[in-house]
Amino acid sequence: MYTCGIDVGSVSTEALILDEKAIMGEGQEPRILSYTIVPTGSNSKLAAEKALEAACKKANIDRNEISFIVATGYGRVSIPFADKNITEITCHAKGVTSIFPDTRTVIDVGGQDSKVIKLDQERNPVDFLMNDKCAAGTGRFLEVMAKALEIRLEEFQEIFMKTKERVEITSTCTVFAESEIVSLIGHGVKKEKIVKGLIYSVANRIASMVERLGLEEPVCMTGGVAKNLGVIKALEENLKVEIKIPPEPQITGALGAAYLAQQLV
Repeated sequence: MYTCGIDVGSVSTEALILDEKAIMGEGQEPRILSYTIVPTGSNSKLAAEKALEAACKKANIDRNEISFIVATGYGRVSIPFADKNITEITCHAKGVTSIFPDTRTVIDVGGQDSKVIKLDQERNPVDFLMNDKCAAGTGRFLEVMAKALEIRLEEFQEIFMKTKERVEITSTCTVFAESEIVSLIGHGVKKEKIVKGLIYSVANRIASMVERLGLEEPVCMTGGVAKNLGVIKALEENLKVEIKIPPEPQITGALGAAYLAQQLV
């Protein structure tokens, strides 16, 4: 029996296949048969089709061998071939606790939204906050700033780790922050200081969401922005906690969806 979780986000779509021997428990790795990450683009259904096809090819199985598919993410209702769609809050909680069972706070920061989820001792989500109306504190914010600075986003992490000083970015709005950066460059401020300031700005925005919901440890961070060590370090410094990161933080929602699919077969 194979099950599949498909997480359709605004920027990327992930498909993940679990085999019938998938188990959850302390210190046990989920038995992931395969997973893929593809750009969502303008067509959620097409992105989900491509992700599923690629995941099946990597797993060397036929699509018809999949017993149950659960779709999640903002585009989950656009996937007609899914057997069920479940909110990303529930799927992220399931995915994170399959790797870090004791997690009490999940921070998920994607391309165009960010969310904080609080879990109870039974690993169930009991409260959450979501920022999906503003790009500040998301991957999109960093992409826009990288373009303004004419620096590749992949370089931000190394710059953050090597740079001692930073300049404060006072604007929380992406549009105003971009203008602020252009002004700082015009006044001769070193780009490295601006990059460090930007990363702290993102971390501060995320931290304020965590504090509003109420911080409980252990803490885990997922989403594409979790791959940026600079953001993790700045956030740990702000919250004064250790933050755990899954081996591949982008597939957590799809992983949770695939586990839930197992329970629904």
